[in-house]
Amino acid sequence: MASPATDNWRPARPQPGHRLLLLQGGDAFFPALVAAMDAAVQSVHLETYIFEFAGSALQVAEALERAARRGVHVRLVVDGIGTPHIPTEWQQRLASAGVYWRVYAPLGRFGLALPSNWRRLHRKLCVVDGSVGFCGGINIIDDLDDVALGRLAHPRLDFSLQVSGPLVADMTETMERLWWRLQAVRKARQREFRAAWDALRAGTPVGDFSSLFASDLGHGAHAGNAALVLRDNLRHRHDIERAYLKAIGESHHEVLIANAYFIPGRKLRRALTMAVARGVRVRLLLQGKYEHFLQYHAARPVFHQLLRAGIEIYEYVPSALHAKVAVVDQRWATVGSTNLDPLSLLLAREANVVSADEGFAKALHERLDHIVTHQGRALQLHDLAARPWPQRALDRLAFMVMRATLFVTGHRY
Repeated sequence: MASPATDNWRPARPQPGHRLLLLQGGDAFFPALVAAMDAAVQSVHLETYIFEFAGSALQVAEALERAARRGVHVRLVVDGIGTPHIPTEWQQRLASAGVYWRVYAPLGRFGLALPSNWRRLHRKLCVVDGSVGFCGGINIIDDLDDVALGRLAHPRLDFSLQVSGPLVADMTETMERLWWRLQAVRKARQREFRAAWDALRAGTPVGDFSSLFASDLGHGAHAGNAALVLRDNLRHRHDIERAYLKAIGESHHEVLIANAYFIPGRKLRRALTMAVARGVRVRLLLQGKYEHFLQYHAARPVFHQLLRAGIEIYEYVPSALHAKVAVVDQRWATVGSTNLDPLSLLLAREANVVSADEGFAKALHERLDHIVTHQGRALQLHDLAARPWPQRALDRLAFMVMRATLFVTGHRY
């Protein structure tokens, strides 16, 4: 039965004609991204939260540079928190090659003291020549480097999708709109108001994207139905959360979620507990490392509720977990940038691909099931309850701070 929260909402319906290729980690994602960029003849448009100009991520920077020098129209957008500074050398190299780059919402001198600066560009999208797209959770950063944890002993767990088909046009459209909005803001700050107005009226995609098709993405790709689901601060504020709620509300057998920052709100917690009450098995694969105070401690009171309801929670052991994927009944799946926490669901720009293709859903389920079984550590209710009282006090403090912080932005959680 669908969740009441979705009764008046119509999701983006997965359409046929797509090819989906699951990419695990930078070792798979970066070569696929570079190959597409090296084959580009018209345009490359990349958005990412983190672009670390070091290690294996350099191959992506070099591919952008090569494409621009061939005459390809190249755009790069990074987030002002995730990528607060592009090294001077690379600023010069990108400019010399002809790469157009912008920073989304740089913090300025007031930093995060302004609640408006809490709204971030967290999605990871790339479109090449309007025919091949990438969407997922992988930042442009070496798999063994972590902003919070430092150098990792093993690669972080994360996923992206390479996709061709009709939804690439949706990716192009949303990236174009953001690009021209950034252009308008830039011109307005320079008091070039006519140019700012022209930028807002622009938005025509670069290149000819009228003949999108499901191209061959190679071995392991699945042909099937898919759709792009966005989260922004205008028309699509709740679309991704509602897509999760609808899929979970209609589940009959199993919900399997891998998510890095998992502090679900009341609606999502209720959907998960109601699923268990119907006899659905719910498994969560979550971050097993301590990264941030709020992320770690605010989640513990929620874990208590979920474990008491019969939901299984596993912490990823080998390394950092950064994935944002889910499979429901091996018939519905999503891969994207959306954490199931307040920042992603209420404040950040996010992008997920959802698929109703059973072949793809089963393949992702098989991958996740293996990871949970062999690399997950079950979290037990008695282990949480047995933690020292100062730790449990920090849990409550963090949860209250999180709720108070959201209240300042006009949200309830």
